[in-house]
Amino acid sequence: MELEFLGTGAGQPSKQRNVTSIALRLLDERNEVWLFDVGEATQHQLLKSNTRSRKVTKIFITHMHGDHIFGLPGFLTSRNFQGSEIIDGGRPTDLTIYGPAALQQFVFSVLRAAQVRLQYRVNFVQVHTGVIFNDKQFSVSAFAMNHGIEDYAYRVVEKDTVGELEVQKLLDLGLQSGPVFGKIKAGQTIKLSDGRVINGQEFVGSDRPGRIVAIVLDTKETPAIIDAAKNADVLVHEATYDGDNSVMAKKHGHSTSVQAAEHAKKAGAKGLILTHISARYLGHMADQLVKQAKSVFPNTEIAHDLEVFDIPAKKSERKDQVNAG
Repeated sequence: MELEFLGTGAGQPSKQRNVTSIALRLLDERNEVWLFDVGEATQHQLLKSNTRSRKVTKIFITHMHGDHIFGLPGFLTSRNFQGSEIIDGGRPTDLTIYGPAALQQFVFSVLRAAQVRLQYRVNFVQVHTGVIFNDKQFSVSAFAMNHGIEDYAYRVVEKDTVGELEVQKLLDLGLQSGPVFGKIKAGQTIKLSDGRVINGQEFVGSDRPGRIVAIVLDTKETPAIIDAAKNADVLVHEATYDGDNSVMAKKHGHSTSVQAAEHAKKAGAKGLILTHISARYLGHMADQLVKQAKSVFPNTEIAHDLEVFDIPAKKSERKDQVNAG
């Protein structure tokens, strides 16, 4: 699992930072990439990176401001041609887009006006507070933010990986592979024909806890931020302003780097990555944002365009350890 920042600027592109787009690369986990916001020229940023548009299966839009959505029509159109995986007789893979109610109308209006006909299906899911996606591997929840417009933070939770059945131990006890192995794998207690009792939990390896990524963009302070970021392995948080401009941040519905750090600390996050940086903070001035944040939350970094952050798998833990915690 990796985070690649395709754009890290706020409001408008600059020479140093494109506008917002973040790729969550789940290549090892499910051979997919999920995008969070698609600012202007995101497709150009993808051409400079190792992330391929054909791998993008889901897009999560936080809100309808232009620096977060103006790159979406171009990305969807280019995806027709840029080496998309071909299935079903030559059609690129389908795509699901999650976002506010107005998003579908915006996308289809632009494509219709430009007379673009996509070769693949785009499925829209209107976002609401709560769980918006859930399968055996991951869940994604949305949290309403405070930005003066319908706006959401996203919390991605990887499901715990169940430990492997320790087959050799069972074979050493004289058991033969069959339906009984499935019961043991499920942690059941089995009584054998010879009277022996097998506790399934003693023959299943350690569980590996899933990772949590929270993405909080374009919002002033609101309690829902802490809920979205609770115990996150990585909190990606906007830091449009430095800590000395909290009044300006509140006026425009944004956060400071210090507020981002305070949120990470309150939420019990393990790491913080600052993004959505105003163009006023050039060079060493951006370093000041990190310095201020680190005074509150030491494990803070600032993202730059095309920078990749690895989110390593957690160490395995036995079920009794997890339950005790």
